[in-house]
Amino acid sequence: MSNESWIAITVAFVLGAMSPGPSLSIVLRNTLVNGKTNGLLTGLGHGFGFGLFSLIVLISFSTLLNYFPKTEIFLKYAGVLLLFYLFIIFAKKAFEKKEINLSNEITSYDSNRIGFIQGFFVAILNPKILAWMIAIYTPFIKNDLDLFTVILIVILGFIIDAGWYISVATVVGNNVEKITKRISTRSIDIVMSLLMLLFALILLTDFL
Repeated sequence: MSNESWIAITVAFVLGAMSPGPSLSIVLRNTLVNGKTNGLLTGLGHGFGFGLFSLIVLISFSTLLNYFPKTEIFLKYAGVLLLFYLFIIFAKKAFEKKEINLSNEITSYDSNRIGFIQGFFVAILNPKILAWMIAIYTPFIKNDLDLFTVILIVILGFIIDAGWYISVATVVGNNVEKITKRISTRSIDIVMSLLMLLFALILLTDFL
């Protein structure tokens, strides 16, 4: 690919990562509630999910959509179901009687692992990412696109995506005490549940 193409893809990766959505919400929430390490692993998991998704789209883009045109619809509905599931989880936590003191919250290994898994699956099942990939990859995908170029694109996407969310988790994690003095876990989970519901409804209205 030409230098101009690499610059265009890089800019698209940066803008895509920085756009607000479920991914950013999950990273912020996990950092504030479960700590900096959890947020970092959520961001890393999202990067891996984005990289894997990117690899699948690049390799099977034409074949997948030509022979299985309903794949995009399936992923969209899977994404909506994931958002509704997260809405229920956060709403349930928000209305629990126990209020957690964020300053004293201790993150366990299992919690960190779940954060990584959450980040991974939000990237895999986010229909916004699928639509975005289709839009930006279409001009660059050709029959003679070699495997080395594909791998470079995937690595670039992983570095930018994971790098952005890890940076967000780092900044928020380093200031978590200042932030948590003004908010509670319940208020965070209420906002998160409403955001997940809003994103799910927006996606539904896009293809119903």
